[in-house]
Amino acid sequence: MEIDIKGGAIPGRGAVAVAVCKGGKLSPAAIELDKTTEGAIKQVMRSTRFVGNKGQHTEILAPRGTRLDRILLLGLGDPAELKQTDLEILGGRTFNAWAKSGVKTGKIIIDAEDLAAGTKLTKGAIQAHIAVGARLASYRFDKYHTKLKEEDKPALESLVIGTRSAAAARDVFADLDKVAEGVFLTRDLVSEPPNILYPQTLADRCQELTRLGVKVEVLGEAQMKNLGMGSLLGVGQGSSRESRLVVMQWSGGRKNGQPVAFVGKGVTFDTGGISIKPAAGMEDMKWDMGGSASVIGTMAALAGRKAKVNAVGVVGLVENMPDGNAQRPGDVVTSMSGQTIEVLNTDAEGRLVLADALWYTQDRFKPQFMVNLATLTGAIIVALGSEHAGLFSNNDELSDRLLEAGKTVEEKLWRFPLHKNYDADLKSQIADMRNIGTGRGAGSITAAQFLQRYVNDVPWAHLDIAGVAWSQKGSPIAPKGGTGYGVRLLDELVRRNYES
Repeated sequence: MEIDIKGGAIPGRGAVAVAVCKGGKLSPAAIELDKTTEGAIKQVMRSTRFVGNKGQHTEILAPRGTRLDRILLLGLGDPAELKQTDLEILGGRTFNAWAKSGVKTGKIIIDAEDLAAGTKLTKGAIQAHIAVGARLASYRFDKYHTKLKEEDKPALESLVIGTRSAAAARDVFADLDKVAEGVFLTRDLVSEPPNILYPQTLADRCQELTRLGVKVEVLGEAQMKNLGMGSLLGVGQGSSRESRLVVMQWSGGRKNGQPVAFVGKGVTFDTGGISIKPAAGMEDMKWDMGGSASVIGTMAALAGRKAKVNAVGVVGLVENMPDGNAQRPGDVVTSMSGQTIEVLNTDAEGRLVLADALWYTQDRFKPQFMVNLATLTGAIIVALGSEHAGLFSNNDELSDRLLEAGKTVEEKLWRFPLHKNYDADLKSQIADMRNIGTGRGAGSITAAQFLQRYVNDVPWAHLDIAGVAWSQKGSPIAPKGGTGYGVRLLDELVRRNYES
């Protein structure tokens, strides 16, 4: 779908969306349309419960006095309370209302000049966030459908955002649209089937970021063995597909400036290994590489918008399979850090991948901070459902910055404790540590305590995204499936705090 930002005149044909504020106050464009349609807008409001509250919308089909197909009334609520995410949802709702309606062209006219007085957003940002919301909602992963019916395909071909501040809005949107491209990349990767996306092919997808100026290195198993990555390599030894470690570097900041670092778990399919998972729902384990997908999408977003920062993305890519060479419960492996791990459950494999990826990242790059993302534990879904990701951190400043970024882009986080008392659960009789706790309690916390042993006191945060990387119900700006969670969060973190 093509999105453009132009002047605010009401179109002669197609569909148009206009705003109504709390209490039924019409925007200037809505007032003009009400006059043209001989009071149709006010009539609809009198005969329905639509009063302009945030989240409300209603349509007028084939409105009299015009050649328009439909008028969409969008409730804004109180303009003074509008946040950027409200505007993005508004754009998403508009796309969803029109996508399969048969409408081919549409225009959203929300008078930024009038709203800006009541919001903290600039005129250009108001329109740009509406546009990016529509863009995010337009995502589809249908490459493997060969017989889609016409009525199942979006008919909407072009969407215009109307404003008198078109130039400013286009500048802001161009930047945000690069971040949306990073989100789409993450959604694509998470959605791919595991026979198509495995460690080597995911590494190949990382190589495509070179077109954006990202330097990409791919380490094979021989190189990782020489580095002593026994923890990561043990996870993939039961697969016929070799494991990979991919290093991505974006150098947009000052020369030799200390980078920020993002590390992702990339288990391209997780059977659980010898500790095999139940068959029901195992197909969902194609998205156990969601953390790596978020890191790859973030690197694409930063490079795409030419962020003024030096950033490193490291992803450990493995497939966890149960063949005759697979890692066994009871095995002891030696990580790159030199610490030994007793593997008591081969389905607690993500932390083994991250252990070596985190150590490698801090050892080689000496970053300002590290944030790792992983679909790590089912326990985090029990605790938080699909509304928040779990946040664990050894640094209050980094934690606070992540929480604030998450609120801004509506990728919410909830901080959990880290404490030395939980370490007793990881004590092993024959190695430096176990890879699982001794009981059922605090599963997400003990996993984070395990990871903390590999960050070497670098400011670090672990985001457990098991409940938010994939959605069974979708949202106004994300269809059912891969959400792309983490890309906008990390981009906002960098944008607010770390660009030079």
